[in-house]
Amino acid sequence: MLDKLEMFVALAREGHFGRAAETLNIAQPTLSAGIKQLEEQLGVQLVHRGSRFGGLTPEGKGALVWAKRILGDTRQLRDEMRMSRHGLSGEVRLAVIPTAQTWAARLCTVFTERHPNVRFTILSRNSREILQMLDDFEVDGGISYLDNEPLGRVDTAQLYEERYILVCAQSSPLAGRDRIDWAALDDAPMAMLTPDMQNRRIINQLFAQNGVKPRTCIESNSIIALVASVASGRCMTVLPTDVAQFLASGKALSLVPIEGAGRRHTVGLVLPHREPRTPVLDALLAEARGLSGTS
Repeated sequence: MLDKLEMFVALAREGHFGRAAETLNIAQPTLSAGIKQLEEQLGVQLVHRGSRFGGLTPEGKGALVWAKRILGDTRQLRDEMRMSRHGLSGEVRLAVIPTAQTWAARLCTVFTERHPNVRFTILSRNSREILQMLDDFEVDGGISYLDNEPLGRVDTAQLYEERYILVCAQSSPLAGRDRIDWAALDDAPMAMLTPDMQNRRIINQLFAQNGVKPRTCIESNSIIALVASVASGRCMTVLPTDVAQFLASGKALSLVPIEGAGRRHTVGLVLPHREPRTPVLDALLAEARGLSGTS
C-alpha cells in the first residue's frame, strides 16, 4: 500500500495527474490505476474526477493526513534500521531561506565529513513555505528565522544572527564610506527580495523605523539576481553580511556596514517536533548547535 500512498500524496501536492506521475517517474495511467486501487482498499472515494483532477473529497482530505504520517513513520523506521547496520546514512531534505544558503552549505559540508553516507537535498524556499513543507512531511528540516514570526511546535538550533550590510557598485557615491546609517538610503534605488520573503519584511521594518523611503526598482526571490542588478551600477541592495561577502567576492562591488541596524534576528535549523526523532536528525541538530558555538 505504501506505493499507492506515495501516489496519493504526490497527486494532492501537484493537483494534476500528469505532473504527479512525472514527479514519481511513472506513467499517468499507472498513477490513475494506483489511486483507484487505494480507493478500493480503503472503501471510499478520495479524488473528485472529471476531465481533470477535481480536488480531494472530504474523505480524501482526512486520508491525506494519515498518508503523510504513515510515509513519514516509514521513512523513520527505514533510517533507524539502516543506522543499526551501516551507521548514519540516507537522504536529508532541507528547505532554506535564500539568505541562509551559505550557512546551509556549511552545515551540510561539516555533517557529511563526519557521516559520508548521508546526502543532502537543499531547496530554496521562503519561511512560510518551509513551515508548510515541514507540516506536510515534504522536507525533513529547514533553516529559517527563529524569532521574528511564529514557528509553531518545532525544535530549533541557532546558527547565527543576521547583520545587514549595503551592497553597491564601486562607482556608487556611498562606496567609499567606512559606514553609513539608514538615512543615507532615503530615496535610493534599491533591488529587494520579493514581499513574500521574511528578510524583505524585516528590511521594510528597519526602513520604517528609521523614516527611510527607498525607491524599489527591482524585486526578485533570488539574491543572485539582486547582486547581479547591483553590479550594473543602477541600484543597491541590503543583505545579511555573510551571504553578501560570499556573493560580492571577486566582483566590482563595495560592502558598506550600516549603523543602527536595530535588533538582530536569529537564523537556525528548524526540525518538526516529533518523538522519537531519527538518528540522522538527532545528529544534525547536535551538529548545528556545535557549529553555532564555533561561529
